[in-house]
Amino acid sequence: MDTILSGVLVLGGIGFFAALILYYVAQKFAVKDDMRVVKIERILPGVNCGGCGKAGCHDFATACAKANAEELDKLYCTVGGNKLMKEIADIMGYTITEKEPTIAVLRCQGSCQNAPIKFEFTGLKSCRLAAQIATARSECPYGCMRLGDCVKACKFGALSINKETGLPQVDENKCVACGACVEVCPKKLFELRPKGKDGARVYVACRNEQKGAVARKNCKVACIGCMKCTKINSKIKVENNLSYIPSNIDAKKYGQALAETCPTGAIIYTGPKENKNDR
Repeated sequence: MDTILSGVLVLGGIGFFAALILYYVAQKFAVKDDMRVVKIERILPGVNCGGCGKAGCHDFATACAKANAEELDKLYCTVGGNKLMKEIADIMGYTITEKEPTIAVLRCQGSCQNAPIKFEFTGLKSCRLAAQIATARSECPYGCMRLGDCVKACKFGALSINKETGLPQVDENKCVACGACVEVCPKKLFELRPKGKDGARVYVACRNEQKGAVARKNCKVACIGCMKCTKINSKIKVENNLSYIPSNIDAKKYGQALAETCPTGAIIYTGPKENKNDR
């Protein structure tokens, strides 16, 4: 019994001292959490959408905690917006510049009516897979595939397929401009643009680079590169038979005139409209 008891005591003593050594080493080399990261992560949405350009909310919180005032001003959580960024700035002891909210817009009007379906796909309903087999479901090689990859990619339920047009539509009340639709669309039809004062936005809802007659044949509302919009504002450029309206153009000032001057209806204006008689 004495031999057994001695063995137990020796092994117990060795275990005890080993535990003390491990505890000391763990405390000595422990990586302590930055409490600012913890505080910031607690107030983040936690959806890990990637709209901020980081791998997830924890990565974003870490970037904010390490940032100086200038660097923090360049970081932005699209889900939380300016209110959340101000809270983060308060934690860091900085002030930041308020950013204009953005929203996703679809630069295509190739609906079932404007660009009728000519090809059907069997198997998996995926825009990316279909785009590897054929250029489009209509005869416009730049148009929407209408298979809903963008709808599946949106974590906020801001996208749905319009049953009448066959095209995805953006719910302005739910879109947080995370950019998931921009990334997933094989035709690059989505763009993030400023929401605009009173919801005023103006843009060319077309990506067709074919020459005018061919583009119009394939879609009734295609941009034909007629240059008429460039006469209203010199910032607008036409390249590769396609007009592009920069997002910094005053939509409320030029939007309605641009939409009305477009002969095909390729230009979309979403703001309040003036009565022609009041001009």
